[in-house]
Amino acid sequence: MKSQSYQALLVGLLLTLLAGCQPKPVPSIADQLGRVWQAQTVKEGDLLVYTLGGSSNVKPGYVNFRLDLSQPGGVKLKDIDGRQLTGTWTVSTDNRRLLLSGLNPRPTNTDGSIDYYIVEVPTATSLRLERTAESRKTGNSLNQYGLVPE
Repeated sequence: MKSQSYQALLVGLLLTLLAGCQPKPVPSIADQLGRVWQAQTVKEGDLLVYTLGGSSNVKPGYVNFRLDLSQPGGVKLKDIDGRQLTGTWTVSTDNRRLLLSGLNPRPTNTDGSIDYYIVEVPTATSLRLERTAESRKTGNSLNQYGLVPE
């Protein structure tokens, strides 16, 4: 009888301990994106045109590039030309694209949207993006961005 009571007590304690163990929630991709990003590297097509801190950058204007996703759903994008666009941002349902929409002023030859492929799972210290469409601003190249927090 004592052994059954002892076993029941152990099982009860074990179940209580297990019920209290909750897996740590994994941050969503949107949570990882929610900060201000600056360019660490930029490739236009196959040509590396900018490296943060580099002294011989082909396109030094990328020093001012900022992708501000710090406000939930709100975006500010300052591209190579220094012009700031504002709009909204979302992540596609498959977590593979960053979608900027309702951009004002509207980027040339767009419907007010810019889409990026998320090349790698973002972290708190790194975001790799690739434009899904050519950029007229950079000679119709598909641009790749290696971003770091500002």
